Amino acid sequence: MAVNTSADAPLPVGQVSRLIGGWIDRLGAVWVEGQITQLSRRPGAGVVFLTLRDPSHDISVGVTCYRQVYDAVADVVGEGARVVVHAKPEWYAPRGQLSLRAVEIKPVGVGELLARLEQLKKSLAAEGLFASARKKPLPFLPQLVGLVCGRASAAERDVLENARHRWPAVRFEVRNVAVQGVHAVTQVVQAVKELDALEEVDVIVVARGGGSVEDLLPFSDEQLVRAVAACRTPVVSAIGHEPDSPLLDLVADLRASTPTDAAKKVVPDVGEELERVRVLRGRARRCVEAYVEREERGLAHAVARPVIQDPHRMIDERADHLASLVDRSRRTLGHLLDRADSELTHTRARVVALSPAATLQRGYAVLQRADGHVVRDPGEVRAADVLRARVAEGEFTVRVDGSGGADDAHGAGDSGGASDPGDAHGAGVSGGASDPGDAGGVDEQAGTSKGMDA
Repeated sequence: MAVNTSADAPLPVGQVSRLIGGWIDRLGAVWVEGQITQLSRRPGAGVVFLTLRDPSHDISVGVTCYRQVYDAVADVVGEGARVVVHAKPEWYAPRGQLSLRAVEIKPVGVGELLARLEQLKKSLAAEGLFASARKKPLPFLPQLVGLVCGRASAAERDVLENARHRWPAVRFEVRNVAVQGVHAVTQVVQAVKELDALEEVDVIVVARGGGSVEDLLPFSDEQLVRAVAACRTPVVSAIGHEPDSPLLDLVADLRASTPTDAAKKVVPDVGEELERVRVLRGRARRCVEAYVEREERGLAHAVARPVIQDPHRMIDERADHLASLVDRSRRTLGHLLDRADSELTHTRARVVALSPAATLQRGYAVLQRADGHVVRDPGEVRAADVLRARVAEGEFTVRVDGSGGADDAHGAGDSGGASDPGDAHGAGVSGGASDPGDAGGVDEQAGTSKGMDA
């Protein structure tokens, strides 16, 4: 129930304390689980004082009980033990202090602890914290190894000595913490986070020697498991011996059965690595030698080939073949040219024989009218027509003298077409050259030709 207060009407401390005590009294009796961190049993005192702490959180509360209540479990319960307490919360008003008045104390058995761990294991596995995909590979040769272990413990000595024996140059960053008891979880989590924050740390080893299930419970704490899962640096778990399997083994990137085994897995053995280097160098040397020998044999075989020993031989053979082809080409081309020349000569002779110019060379003439029409018939011309006569060496004009009829006894019988120079009674022409073979004579006066008298 809320209390109405203000700066002008505050409540006295005593009243506030009484109100808190009233609220706590209404809570009733509860069952509480925790770990005993402090135990005070004064001789002759009828009351035992305990401090009960939550292992997963830094929270503690005082517990008081009558001596006979504690004596019932005194043989199995001590500091560091996990217990379940049936108690009623009490508020001590004068000091403003909360405590629990226990009426029954039960130790938490191993079977019950294992059942709870199995339940926590399934819950964390369902979140994927144990998945193989989350595991980070360890570096081959870490320069700085972070080590979380108990102070002056056998686990610390085993890891340091074995690691330095295998690789003398390895360096360690050690964090000594409580590895069991009420402060173990808090200190281990803090040490892991500090080492993970150092950039030069390449791998973190959490080591502890063997112990009972209760002794190893801090390494199955949910807070520690989640802290390791959040690390960016690979974490190696080396808790207890081979049969021991805390939850830290499942979330770590690598599980080592013992601290000694962790040293072997974190750093390589210098002797083994030198031997491996020696073997690899020998193998590499043999491979190179075999390769060189194989290439030398191939080179010798290639050099022994005739084409390499006498490289001009192929060129000479090809040169002879080329010369033969060139000679054959020349002969073939000569035959073709001779044949073409002979055919050309024959063709030219036929063309010359059939050419009109050859006919003109024999003394014939071609008569054409002014429009270029060739005169083939005497009836095509009339007296006084001017014609163009074409002869072998040129042309000249002529005029028709007399009738051009076919019945004319003295007509120019050869005026249509070519005129025969051997005709004794040829037609007269004017304005041109006279044919010296004309027996009738052609009068060339002022471009007019007189007709030959029959």
